[in-house]
Amino acid sequence: MNILLIGSGGREHALAWKLAQSRRTTKLFAAPGNPGIADHAELVALDAADHAAVLAFCEAQGIGLVVIGPEAPLVDGLADSLRGAGVPVFGPNKAAAQLEGSKGFTKDLCARAGIPTGGYERVTSEDQALAALNRFGAPVVIKADGLAAGKGVTVAMSIAEAEQAVRDIFDGRFGAAGAEAVIEEFLDGEEASFFALTDGHTVVPFASAQDHKRVGDGDTGPNTGGMGAYSPARVLTPALEGEAMSRIIVPTVQTLAREGMPYSGVLFLGLMLTKTGPQLIEYNCRFGDPECQVMLMRLKSDLVELLLACAENRLGAIEPPRFSDDVALTVVMAAKGYPDTPTKGGAIRGIAAAEAGGAKVFHAGTALKDGELVAAGGRVLNVTASGRSVAQAQASAYAAVDAIDFADGFCRRDIGWREVLRETA
Repeated sequence: MNILLIGSGGREHALAWKLAQSRRTTKLFAAPGNPGIADHAELVALDAADHAAVLAFCEAQGIGLVVIGPEAPLVDGLADSLRGAGVPVFGPNKAAAQLEGSKGFTKDLCARAGIPTGGYERVTSEDQALAALNRFGAPVVIKADGLAAGKGVTVAMSIAEAEQAVRDIFDGRFGAAGAEAVIEEFLDGEEASFFALTDGHTVVPFASAQDHKRVGDGDTGPNTGGMGAYSPARVLTPALEGEAMSRIIVPTVQTLAREGMPYSGVLFLGLMLTKTGPQLIEYNCRFGDPECQVMLMRLKSDLVELLLACAENRLGAIEPPRFSDDVALTVVMAAKGYPDTPTKGGAIRGIAAAEAGGAKVFHAGTALKDGELVAAGGRVLNVTASGRSVAQAQASAYAAVDAIDFADGFCRRDIGWREVLRETA
């Protein structure tokens, strides 16, 4: 079948790499894609916001499945337009995508469904937010309500830091995403990411990962879209995964279906593993980035079969996802200045040398300029490797990083550090 992949980042490169391996794939298109995705797909100049153009392309090319990678087209309702035209699509409808599009929507749904999560207050002005801070105290979490590319959340350890975060939101730093905010109880514990697939009725666990959001070693500095990840996150034990399924994921899917917003696609839970069990930090309505890269490195199942089963409402009729027992770890190489103002245009060399030892380099923010690969975004490369342990995967990934010549780039040197310490304890 012919497949269209929407997106251009490292997550989409990993998806393209895996989709192209499927026996079901006849031809893979990607819009707009990137130089790495071009190794697996034909790149097409489609604007995901132009639904009519996407629909026309699907009709002209006989597209049998559309895979929407990033969150913005989902929140914009692209999946609704495709389903309305009879095109199978992997990704939730606009109403259900509010799980990521609005932090307040998710918190309200949790309250209705009895899902374990931190206490919260929705606010629509700086004055309201500052008054809420007085009630919550510090530490406290401040979130821009809308989509902010993973940068709209501040875990404030002092009231002064919290007040600055509130000012940033309502002064317009995050644009429309900051029209509202959520003030949220600080949860103490270790974070982990858990993913599940659903067709709106059947729900199956997919995989776990642990992301590293802070820009600097030792989890210091501002939040980013993610500086690296590994999978599986063994801190999320089978018992805890079962609890997350029964207390968080299944009630969410059931509540959305009951309220006329059936959810089809992947559910990405950000969890805090507290002393009283897993609590929901946030939902995302797409595969994580860079979590997707490490999960797909481990996936043994046919990805097209899984995503098409979700799109065609028959997930319960196929074999659940199967994964390698190996660990996969990815290191994000970012452009200097990220997450604020990254330096663009820096030359990148050595990809082939990095992959010679078995690593895979996924392109996140790259472009070709006069035939040379250059940086074109904040997060530029995802250098990914596997091993029998996190320590082994980490060593292989950093060996590949060191083979890459990217003078304008930087990376954290401690991805996977918590699990490496546990492995050596």
